Amino acid sequence: MSLTGIADLPLHDGWVPRWLFSRMVKLARALVSAVISEYGGEELVSRLADPFWFQALGCVLGFDWHSSGLTTVVTAALREAVSPTEHRVAVCGGKGKASLRAPSEIEEACREMRVEHLTGELTRASRLAAKVDNACVQDGYQLYHHAFVFTESGLWAVVQQGMSPADRTARRYHWLSAKVRSFTDEPHTAIVAERVRSRVLDMTAHESEGARKASLDLVKEGPRRLARLIDEAAKGQKTLLRWIPAGSSEVSYLKMPWSINWRALEEAYQLQPSRYEELVEIRGVGPATVRGLALIAELIYGERASWRDPARFSFAFGGKDGVPFPVDRKALDEAIEFLTTALERADVRGREKLDALKRLRRLAATYTV
Repeated sequence: MSLTGIADLPLHDGWVPRWLFSRMVKLARALVSAVISEYGGEELVSRLADPFWFQALGCVLGFDWHSSGLTTVVTAALREAVSPTEHRVAVCGGKGKASLRAPSEIEEACREMRVEHLTGELTRASRLAAKVDNACVQDGYQLYHHAFVFTESGLWAVVQQGMSPADRTARRYHWLSAKVRSFTDEPHTAIVAERVRSRVLDMTAHESEGARKASLDLVKEGPRRLARLIDEAAKGQKTLLRWIPAGSSEVSYLKMPWSINWRALEEAYQLQPSRYEELVEIRGVGPATVRGLALIAELIYGERASWRDPARFSFAFGGKDGVPFPVDRKALDEAIEFLTTALERADVRGREKLDALKRLRRLAATYTV
């Protein structure tokens, strides 16, 4: 269960009813306690990093499978259900302003679990994972939710979500530290989505390694040299757009951003970063600067970055009305069987277990023909 992934979900307005959320917290606490008791905190974190399991958990807790709110509400329920002192696992961050509190909450949780020596490493991981998905994977989604889950051993997972107002969908990103060898080179071991974009700048793709190295070389030469290269490259250039058919996805169209942060590039020049993730960490190096460096790297050095959406396939079950696609009965049955077996084997007693099993059986009956 060490997959990472992305999900496209429709944006839903409104709030979850308090009567439902309070029950979600209770059931989540029972499920979390069962998994930790049976397999340990590391297994819980690994499962949360699996988009399939996370989605199924939201359905079991009683939330719509295809709602963008599943991410935020399930995370909020886990925040209340999981206790660092009792479970030796912490859930930090959340939606909107709550995401900004992740670093301070990580520090507080480390104190509660008496693992203060992990604070710096974990806060860096939280900050860098958000920066990478916001700046290095330019898919049109702006992050508005960031949750960071970790154990006392230092294993961590990230569940964060971005919004695309253009088509009213949300995209979710999962990370697991056990599978992250580099924050900027294939940090996602499996990426899934319902909707694949025609053109996405993915500086985390292995195919972008040359562009990443060229970007570093450009930074090390200094902003004055970089500005001169841009000016020289732009002289006498004319657009080819008049010959590109409208809506064509076969022809690359590279547009240089105007908002490159030269102050950040000056700082990068002073620091002389040896790795691309060190460049990305610098405050002010955002999507426009990353994109600008990538385009110059291709123009000057011929090092082309990946413009292919890292999304591969969908893990969602589908809808009974065929939206966004017909129900995948096999996948749904596998999820129901997996969770039913897990609940029956877990040492969970009381009303919560009965309610969960009943909900699973009702779910199975709904899609059984």
